Amino acid sequence: MPPAARKQRARRYDPSKTRAAVTTQFAHVQEAVRGLSDGQLALPTRVGDWTVRELVAHLSMAVGSVVSNLREPAPPQPETALLDWPFATAPLAAGIDDDTRALAAANDPGELLTRTAEQLAEALAAAPEDQDRLLVTRVGAMRLADHLVTRCVELVVHTDDLAAATGVEIPYDRQALATATRLLADALAIKAPGGSVEVRVPPFAVVQCVEGPKHTRGTPPNVVETDPLTWIRLATGRTAWAQELDAANVSASGERADIGDLLPVLS
Repeated sequence: MPPAARKQRARRYDPSKTRAAVTTQFAHVQEAVRGLSDGQLALPTRVGDWTVRELVAHLSMAVGSVVSNLREPAPPQPETALLDWPFATAPLAAGIDDDTRALAAANDPGELLTRTAEQLAEALAAAPEDQDRLLVTRVGAMRLADHLVTRCVELVVHTDDLAAATGVEIPYDRQALATATRLLADALAIKAPGGSVEVRVPPFAVVQCVEGPKHTRGTPPNVVETDPLTWIRLATGRTAWAQELDAANVSASGERADIGDLLPVLS
């Protein structure tokens, strides 16, 4: 992971709002899946060769990790900071894939989501509001509050995957969308530290990145601007920089504003 990930201070997220965002967005997923037919569950997705059924299982697994991790004894000290997480997940892809397929094969999607939602509500009700409660996660020991921020990213990214695969319109909890947007924008600033390019994702995030002359006042000479969902798709490799420029979903002005070679941030 980039060394800056351990040096840069992560922005603060309200733990109560993050908990509510995870719960609300997962409920939106439940509602969408409840109406899917067997044919829709068998549709392909843009996540490798997963079907919708496997994507749903992964969503359940991502949220269910909060439950399973809270059942384990707290580790003695943190190992992974929030800004480490975007760069720590790629090596785990094979194991996540295996677990997702096994979960999908063994469960009815709707029942799985219902069970996970009930367990999540119970686990969070019993969990302390203390931000420093530690969990053992796939990427190492993390604070509960930070792990829930990463669950917002997982939920928003895969809600978008689910909507793309099924054609079903699924709402986004505003706090979950904001959280995912901000964390992925901060990850870009870590991947390409500097101050020569300003990346704007209104209304949720503005970061500066890329080495070069730093902007201090007035209109920045290099500006990238896009909407939250387009940014999330770019940052996770769901779409391509050139494609979104051509579609006018991204504006980029200035000689240093081409950040296509820095994307995706989260793979």
